[in-house]
Amino acid sequence: MPLTPLQEDLTSRQSRKLILFIVFVALLLDNMLLTVVVPIIPSYLYYLDEQADVVLKNNTLSQQEPPGAFHSIVSLYDNTVRLSGFNATVRSPDLVPTTPAVAELPQNSSDCPQSSSKLVNENVKVGMLFASKATVQLITNPFIGPLTNRIGYQLPIFAGFCIMFISTIMFAFSSSYALLFLARSLQGVGSSCSSVAGMGMLASVYTNDEERGHAIGIALGGLALGVLVGPPFGSVMYEFVGKTAPFLILAFLAVILLLCLFPSQSQKGTPLLTLMKDPYILIAAGAICFGNMAIGMMEPTLPIWMMETMCARKWQLGVAFLPASISYLIGTNIFGTLAHKMGRWLCALIGMIVVGISVICVPFARDIYGLILPNFGVGFAIGMVDSSMMPIMGYLVDLRHVSVYGSVYAIADVAFCMGFALGPSIGGSIAESIGFPWLMTIIGVVDIFFAPLCIFLRNPPGQEEKIVRLNTHLNTINHILHDW
Repeated sequence: MPLTPLQEDLTSRQSRKLILFIVFVALLLDNMLLTVVVPIIPSYLYYLDEQADVVLKNNTLSQQEPPGAFHSIVSLYDNTVRLSGFNATVRSPDLVPTTPAVAELPQNSSDCPQSSSKLVNENVKVGMLFASKATVQLITNPFIGPLTNRIGYQLPIFAGFCIMFISTIMFAFSSSYALLFLARSLQGVGSSCSSVAGMGMLASVYTNDEERGHAIGIALGGLALGVLVGPPFGSVMYEFVGKTAPFLILAFLAVILLLCLFPSQSQKGTPLLTLMKDPYILIAAGAICFGNMAIGMMEPTLPIWMMETMCARKWQLGVAFLPASISYLIGTNIFGTLAHKMGRWLCALIGMIVVGISVICVPFARDIYGLILPNFGVGFAIGMVDSSMMPIMGYLVDLRHVSVYGSVYAIADVAFCMGFALGPSIGGSIAESIGFPWLMTIIGVVDIFFAPLCIFLRNPPGQEEKIVRLNTHLNTINHILHDW
């Protein structure tokens, strides 16, 4: 028996909600893995370097020790001390504890580190490690976008979850910089598959511009929740349970998500190169890139700066990002709907300015409480930018190109990844050479100067034929929704 139009509409709504939920959870897991390492890696790498120095120092001392050196042997039987190399026995009624052969590392290596110069040198290593994920994702995205247009969304998302699971297991058990670097890079491939296919699918099932903005705002809430939970979850688990525990929990969640499959879809869209030449798409992508570059620069450098200037504990390194994560979650949910009414270009313009001002204020904090307000401003403003620019990417394709969304959201993800690739890699070097405060000032000024370009997105021109067809389509949907 065929379904009535109302039944078909209800079935479509249920299917869309299921897709939205899966994309929400996928972004949540991906960004938890992205940010859970933020408080762990700087402290863990510093610990590894300290451990390596102690081993090297002990090996050097043992090699320099002359063959006839004195070694004391304490006899617990007759309470005497025998000196090796001599036939002498010295009775010692009051034993003096001998110096241990290997110096122990401090129990809390993130509290007032002994070598501040070594800590500053960690900026580059940590920055390159954090940037590796986004760099690999940046390289992979141009291939994933057109691929989803040809083979649909099912296989890329499934492959993304599989790769994410492998990466998470590698993070859990890696104990060297090389393996951590490889795990982080591998995560970039999985993220590219899941995020590009997920956002493209949302744009294809939510055809109404206002509904699409609301849906993408909810999906970005998963991203925000992952960014919110990741740093404090990682820092607390690392301090009280160990490095392995948070990654094993995320790996378990990835296995559950592997059971979720999507219907296959395939369409032929506008070539990727054509979309990349569109100036309006480039402006939207630039806003996403420079907005997220601010937090990308802060992730590797802020914990090290806190360890150097505040003697921050391990759990504080992650909790410091909590205000930014909470405000990002608030911003994406508010402006996912509100941006459509007040103008997405205006939200992006204001957001970029607020990001710049907030970032410049970060180095003025003297303790962890002083970071609350500027970090809150950074997260809220980036939420404004992302929730405005992600929907406008789909709108620009509807207005100016073929309404197939894999490639345009590959560009959006490339922009996002450029922020998190260039941010940590360049930021680590700048922080090492001229200091963390100047780094924040530079990216803040860049964001403020980029903001006026968003004005061009106020009323972008479109193909006349596409505009008439789009307006007719939107009016039809609005009538159906109103009658229902």
